[in-house]
Amino acid sequence: MKLPENFPAMPDFPPGEVWLAGAGPGDPRLLTVLALHALSQADTIVHDALVDPRTLQAARADAERIFAGKRGGRPSPQQREINDTLVERARAGRRVLRLKGGDPFVFGRGWDEASALTAAGIRFRIIPGITSGLAAAALAGIPATSRDTNHAVILAAGHRAQDGRSAADWEALARLGQPIILYMPMAQLGDITAALARGGMAPDTPAAIIQGTSTDAERVVDSSLAMLATDAGREGIGAPAIVVIGRIASLRQGLLASMAGWQ
Repeated sequence: MKLPENFPAMPDFPPGEVWLAGAGPGDPRLLTVLALHALSQADTIVHDALVDPRTLQAARADAERIFAGKRGGRPSPQQREINDTLVERARAGRRVLRLKGGDPFVFGRGWDEASALTAAGIRFRIIPGITSGLAAAALAGIPATSRDTNHAVILAAGHRAQDGRSAADWEALARLGQPIILYMPMAQLGDITAALARGGMAPDTPAAIIQGTSTDAERVVDSSLAMLATDAGREGIGAPAIVVIGRIASLRQGLLASMAGWQ
């Protein structure tokens, strides 16, 4: 796709600089133009597990590719190791692209990496991406907000430790009466839904599980708060998945007849 002549010029990507970019929810077509530019310029790309391999094909053929994916329950690089890699490659005079699924500052450790780069005196640029929770909801026909249902939405990480404080936090979120979009929730889905119910959320609250959004593996399972964990198990839903809980989850039913398929 050729950009219009009056389109803003792409910024220089100087050697020794790190760009922290979001790759969006999966499909390479959801990359931002600036992230695509960064891919074409980078000498080193440090990427997550959820970055589609087709996205990496937009990089230079001679670019160094370093896998830095974090997957629950599997051996993964520690955050300090990733930080050190970014600093080391930048100090070697390379153009370093840290490419993360979704948006780097939404449950993406982007702040940790930006802080480490600042402490090391490394210049960096932040390139936002489409965050997976909002993208998954939209692509499934679920509005994050609707003037008839809600004027706020809660984004929450679902992989927090199983302790009393976390359970109390879920109960507090339930009492806010706002829809909740859960990132990385599958390992603790039963505990989360039980805590939300203790907080007063009705068992029949509409919900939806969205697996592999914008990819060939995408599946959407309509459910309710009380049945979420059961439906996920019956349907064999695993990570990566987003869960939407609240009245907004049921609104998709009115759109399905006219929605074009994403692929």
